[in-house]
Amino acid sequence: MMDWMLIISILINCLYVSAHDEDCPSLADGDSLSQTQLLDHLTHGCRYDRLERPITYSETGQRMPVDVYMRAYIYFMQNLEAHDLQFKIYALLQMRYLDPRLNFRNVSPKRRQPIMGEQHMRDSLWMPHIFLANERDSSILGLTEKDILTSISPDGTVIVSNRIKATLYCWLNLKKFPFDEQHCSTVLESWMYNTSELVLHWEQKRPITYDSALHLTEFVLQRSWSNETVINADLSDLRHGAFAGNYSSLSFTVHLTRVVGFYLMDYFLPSMLIVAISWVSFWLQADQAPPRITLGTSTLLTFITLASAQGKTLPKVSYIKVSEVWFLGCTIFIFGSMVEFAFVNTIWRRKNSVPVKKLNSKHILKSTLSPNLRRRRSHARSRSFSGTAFPKSGDTSSLGGASFNNYLTVNLPITTIKEGQVLDQQRTRGIQKLDVNFVESAFGSMGAAQSTGAISTATSTQTLTNNNRPDPVGHQEEIDLSGWTTLTPQEIAMWIDSRARFVFPLAFLVFNLFFWTFVYCI
Repeated sequence: MMDWMLIISILINCLYVSAHDEDCPSLADGDSLSQTQLLDHLTHGCRYDRLERPITYSETGQRMPVDVYMRAYIYFMQNLEAHDLQFKIYALLQMRYLDPRLNFRNVSPKRRQPIMGEQHMRDSLWMPHIFLANERDSSILGLTEKDILTSISPDGTVIVSNRIKATLYCWLNLKKFPFDEQHCSTVLESWMYNTSELVLHWEQKRPITYDSALHLTEFVLQRSWSNETVINADLSDLRHGAFAGNYSSLSFTVHLTRVVGFYLMDYFLPSMLIVAISWVSFWLQADQAPPRITLGTSTLLTFITLASAQGKTLPKVSYIKVSEVWFLGCTIFIFGSMVEFAFVNTIWRRKNSVPVKKLNSKHILKSTLSPNLRRRRSHARSRSFSGTAFPKSGDTSSLGGASFNNYLTVNLPITTIKEGQVLDQQRTRGIQKLDVNFVESAFGSMGAAQSTGAISTATSTQTLTNNNRPDPVGHQEEIDLSGWTTLTPQEIAMWIDSRARFVFPLAFLVFNLFFWTFVYCI
C-alpha cells in the first residue's frame, strides 16, 4: 500500500513540473523574438519577481546593495516665491542600475540595441523608489501618456528617465533683502530600502546640467554643486515610514543672487525723492502752516504706502531686514522735517525777542531753548528797588495824596564826586532834564515839584545804597550783557530753517553712506 502511495506522489510531481515547464516560456532562439516577446519572456513570473530587488554577491559571497546612479537636467526654474518659501523646477531625472535578471546578451547575441519602452515597460520591472524629500508637490509631465522613457541594455543595465515638475521647499534668509543671496536644495532619498539594500550615487560625469536658455527674471544663477549623504532615520523622523535605519540621500544646491534693479527703480530711488520732497518745507516761511503740514503728511503717507506695497510679497519674519532699516531711516527723516516745522512755528509765534551772546549755532539754540535769565533779573531788581524809592502805600503826603498799585522804577546813573573834581554842568543838566521829563511822562498830572522831590529821594537813597552796600548783581549783569545781540523770534525761525536745509541732506547722505557700505561690504 505504501509503495502505491509513493508511486502516485512521484507521478503527481512529474505532471506538475511538466505543466510548469509548459507555462514558463523558453529563452531559446531569442534572436527570433520581437522586443515585446523577449521582454515578456525575461520578465515572466517563473523567472522574474518585480517585488524583489536585484541581488548580487561579492567575491566573498556577501550580499551586495543595489547601486543606483542619478543624473538631473534642469531646463526651467521658476523664481523663488518668498511669501511661500518655495520654488519650482522642471527637470529630467534619470536613474541607472544593473539588474542581472534582464541580461539578454547570451539569450539574443545578435541583438545589440537596447530594448526601449515607456510607462508600460516600466511597470513590468522592479524600480527603486526614489522621492523628493523637500517637495510640496510633484508630478510626472505628459499629455496623453506620462513622459517616461525606459531602456534595457543587453547586459541588464536599466535606465529610466522621467520628466517631472516639482514645487520644492526652500528656507530663505531675508536679512539682507533685497540684496540677499539664497541657497536652495533639491533632495532625493530612498524611500523603501536602507543603505544595506540600496545606495544612491551621482553620475561621475556632469551629474547636474542646466539648459543654456535657462534665465530667471529676479535672480541670477551663480553656481551649483551636488552632494551624497546618508540620512539617519529613527522613530522621531517618520518621513521614511515607520522604518528606522540609514537611508542614502542625494542633493544638489543652486546659489541664487537677487537682481536689485527692480527694487532700485521701484523702491529705493522713489523713496529718496520722497525724502527730498519733504525738505521743500524748509524753504517755506515758518508761519505758513497749511502748505508745510500738507507737504509733510502727504510725503509720509506716500512713503508708507510705497513700503507696504513692497513688503506684501515677503513672509512675516521675526528678524529685521535691510529693507526695513531703510524704511525706518527714511521715515525718521520725513518725520523729522515735520517736527522741525512744529519747532520753528512755535518760535515764530513768540512775542519777546531773545538775547544772544554770540551769533553761532550753540548760543542761538541755547538762548532759544533756555529761559530768558536777563529778563528775570531785570524784573527782580525792579521789584526790590521800588520798595525803597517811594513811601509805603499808606503814606501819600509826598505824592499829593495819590495812591498807586504799581511803582515805577527809575535807574539813574550814579557818579561819586571826589574832592577836586567838578562835574560837567551841561551833562548834569541834560541828565536831570531827561530824568524829569521821563518821570513827568510816567506820573501824568502830578506836579514837577513832587516829581523832582521823588527823584531826589530816590537819588539820595540809591547813593546811600551804593555807598553803604554795593549792588554786585546789577554790576555783574551789566558786565555779562556787554556784547549781546537781540534776535526776534522770526529771525531765529528763519535761521533754523536755513540750517535745516543743509543739516538734513548732509545727515541723509551720511545715512546712505553707512547703509550702502553695510549692504555691499559687510
